[in-house]
Parts: sequence; C-alpha cells; structure tokens
Amino acid sequence: MGIQEKRRISKLLGSSDIEAVIQELRQLPPARVINPLIGSLCSNDETVRWHAITTLGPVVAALADRDMEAARVVMRRFMWSLNDESGGIGWGAPEAMGEIMACHDALAQEYGHILVAYMREDGFFLELEMLQSGLMWGLGRLAQARVSLLLERKAATYLLPYLQSADAVVRGLAAWTLGLLHEKEAVPGLEHLLPDPAQVRHYLNRTFVDETVGSLAEKALANIKKEA
Repeated sequence: MGIQEKRRISKLLGSSDIEAVIQELRQLPPARVINPLIGSLCSNDETVRWHAITTLGPVVAALADRDMEAARVVMRRFMWSLNDESGGIGWGAPEAMGEIMACHDALAQEYGHILVAYMREDGFFLELEMLQSGLMWGLGRLAQARVSLLLERKAATYLLPYLQSADAVVRGLAAWTLGLLHEKEAVPGLEHLLPDPAQVRHYLNRTFVDETVGSLAEKALANIKKEA
C-alpha cells in the first residue's frame, strides 16, 4: 500500500462518524487496511487511535471468517509487539485484541486466556502502567460481549489487585471491568474507591467519557448489586 493510501485511511479514521468509517474500510481487502490500522494505534490523535481500535474488530473478524489462519497471524503480531524481545512497546495491542475478540467468538475462545495472562505475574505480566490501562480496557470490552468466557478463565481474581494501582486510569478501568463481571469479591475494594476524585478519560461505547474513579466504582457497585 502506498503512502497516499495510508494517509487517506488515517484521515478517514479522524472522522467523527465511526460507523461510516467501518463501512468504508470493510469494503476494502483486509490486507490493504490492517497494516495502516495497526500503524494508527500509535497516533497522537485520540480519535484516530480509538477509531483504529474499533475498526480492527470487525475487519479482523471478517478476515477470520474467510481465513482463520490469517487472523491468527494478526493476533500473534499483537502478542509479539508486547513481548520484551520485540524491541517495541505494543501500544494499543491489548485494546485491539479485546475489540477483535469481542467481535469474533472463535478468536475469543482461542486467545482470551492470553489477555488474562497479561495480568498474571506468573504469566505474561505487563509492567508498564500505560499498557496495563490498555489491558483493563481490552478486558472490559471483552466482558461487554463475552462475560462467561472471562468468568471461566477466572479473570476477576487477577483483576482485584489493579483496584489499588497508583495509576488512576488503571484502577478506574479495573473497577469498570469488575462491575461488568459482577464480581462480589470486588465490593470492598470498590467501596474504598468511592471518594477517589482522580479523573479518567476513557472510550465507552464508541464515545469519549470523562469521569472520576469514584464514579466508575459507584457504577460497578450498582452493576454487582443489580446482578445479586
């Protein structure tokens, strides 16, 4: 793909109409759009970055329906980017993996345990808080679509310590995800966060939302109590 085409896709991702973006890019062969989408995960423009994450979901899901092995290559590419040996940092990889798995059940069944393992110190633990916040979002996005899968893999057990993170985004998104998992053991930790005034900007249901950690904890508690 030429530079002009990459720039065109990047400009398209900056549009406010994400549904139109997805529809247009799904008309193109996945091989033409996946690399520019992955490249856009490092964009300084939050709209471009999050629209790339959102678009990767249906694009890679459609690819998996036609060629599962090609979709596995994409997932392994994200995993490699998070490996210390890759020499990179893997910006956006946990979020993209979560979005893709939310969009495709077979990929979720195959790679869901990897996302959980990124929380585990005896697994593929991610040390950087910026990556941890992306991981919390990816797990939350997967929980929105396939909560039973994360429950089967005991994700909540590994999420609980993140409520005590020094990073506001990490603890706020951990609270959000635990609420989606209806995890009763999280109640004391969530109650402790209720007075937390730290601001969190996150991407929820394809729009940007600004709220406090305390607000996220309050909503998570409401979800847990509603389920009970």
